[in-house]
Amino acid sequence: MQKLLQDVIVLVKETGDFIREESRKFDRDKVEYKGLNDLVSYVDKEAEKQLVYGLEKLLPGAGFFAEEGTSNKRSDIYNWIIDPLDGTTNFTHGLPVYAISIALMKRNELALGVVYEINRDECFHGTKGGGAFLNHVPIEVSKIDSLDKSLLATGFPYYNFEQMAQYLAILNDLMQKTHGLRRMGSAAVDLVYTACGRFEGFFEYNLNAWDVAAGALIVQEAGGRVTDFSGGTDFLFGRQIAAANSIHPEMLKVIQQHWKNSK
Repeated sequence: MQKLLQDVIVLVKETGDFIREESRKFDRDKVEYKGLNDLVSYVDKEAEKQLVYGLEKLLPGAGFFAEEGTSNKRSDIYNWIIDPLDGTTNFTHGLPVYAISIALMKRNELALGVVYEINRDECFHGTKGGGAFLNHVPIEVSKIDSLDKSLLATGFPYYNFEQMAQYLAILNDLMQKTHGLRRMGSAAVDLVYTACGRFEGFFEYNLNAWDVAAGALIVQEAGGRVTDFSGGTDFLFGRQIAAANSIHPEMLKVIQQHWKNSK
């Protein structure tokens, strides 16, 4: 797994070089829409093609959950979960917060995760039971142990606004009980920033597996806890995630006071 991890890192950085170069000359007129406020560009599509092609060579026979649908092949054992450009809206507007996110799932368990924040040249990675790292230096979650001293990250839905009243109630409560909330625009970045202690916690709903898979594993390997809003384990495909250091129970309690078992 460690050899595979290093090969994935090389592939991710090569694809990151492509995205970085394209960002210098990107034409916003080439943006496409998959749905309401759901942006995609040729950069997302080409980056995913590069990643799928490279990963197929590294682990023949593995399946894919890929955001842009380059490959929908599934495997009974190994499946890659890929977001070629997490933070596409940031990218298209020239805001330098976006990342490549790749996870490997063995059966139903996350085994490997890599998140490459392109603009800062920061590569976060981890393997199940092998710890979490930033540019090969070990990382761990923040030691801050109370909600009132915490800085949290979140995200706002860009479609499906039916649960906004509940969500705004959560934000209103947490704004008053923490050092503040931040919205970076990339769930993968929010998660790895939680893993290395820049945030104490992160929560969001209406996400997909490719947004969170790699970052969730890295948070866990950095000593954090990751659940869905009910406190259960359905954060990968359940479209809700709450990740944090030791303040997780406090943060989750506030979320649950307002979320009321919604899905």
